[in-house]
Amino acid sequence: MNDGYRALASVYDRLNGDVDYAAWADFTERCFEKFSSRKPTSLLELGCGTGSMTLELAKRGYDMTALDISEDMLAVAHQRAEEEGLKNILFLRGDMTDFELYGTVESVICCLDGINHLTCREDAAACFSLVSNYLEPGGVFLFDLNTPYKFKTLYADNDYILEDDGAVCCWQNRLNKKGDVCDFYLTVFEEQPNGLYKRTDGVQRERCYGMKAIRNLLGAAGLEFISAVSSYNFDEITEGTERWYITARKPE
Repeated sequence: MNDGYRALASVYDRLNGDVDYAAWADFTERCFEKFSSRKPTSLLELGCGTGSMTLELAKRGYDMTALDISEDMLAVAHQRAEEEGLKNILFLRGDMTDFELYGTVESVICCLDGINHLTCREDAAACFSLVSNYLEPGGVFLFDLNTPYKFKTLYADNDYILEDDGAVCCWQNRLNKKGDVCDFYLTVFEEQPNGLYKRTDGVQRERCYGMKAIRNLLGAAGLEFISAVSSYNFDEITEGTERWYITARKPE
C-alpha cells in the first residue's frame, strides 16, 4: 500500500493547504502544559510525511526526530528543512511498527491519522509498545484518529476530487462490509514544466479503531489514557465527531 505515499508526495502540501499546522502546534503545546510532567524539549514525530508539523515545532525550538516509511515523503521534508535552515531535525526512514532510536524522547506525536494507517491490531500494538519503550516517564503521546463516524459517512464508498494550481487528485474510497477498513484509490495529475501533466496512481488503506480498542491497546503497552477531545479547543467528542485528538502518558 506504500505506493499511495509515492503518488502523493510531490503534491501533498498543495492539496492539504487547509490544515492549520500552527494552530495544531499551539494545541500540542497546550497538551504539554496540561498533561506532561514537564515541558519536553525532545520530540519524536511518527509518520512525519512531508514534515509540516516537524518544521513548525522545530521552529519553536524543539529537537525533532521525524520518522516516516516513505522515501518520497522524507525527501520532500528534508528539502523543506534545508530551505528553511533548520538544523534541529533528525530524519529517519522507518516503519512505525518496527523502528529504533538512539535514545529516549520526552514526547511522541503522530498527526493526520497516522495511526489509522496501521491496518491491523497487531501493528497498532507494536507501535504503542515502541512508543512506551522510547518515551521517558511522565512524557505524553499525542495522536489523532479518524473516527468510526467519518469512516461510515465521509469515507464510505464516496469519490472526491482535490484540486490546486497544477495538481489534481482523484480519490475513490471503498469501505469493506464490516466498515472498519477503507481503501483509497488515488490518481494524481501533476503539471510539468512543459505544460503536460504526469499521472501517478497509488493505493492507501486506513483502519477504523474504536475508543475501547485504543484504550486497551494503550493499556497493554503500559501507557495511561488521559484525554480524548474533538478539537484544538478541547471540546468534548460527540457521535458526529470526525477526528479524535488523544493524549496518553507514560507513568512515572
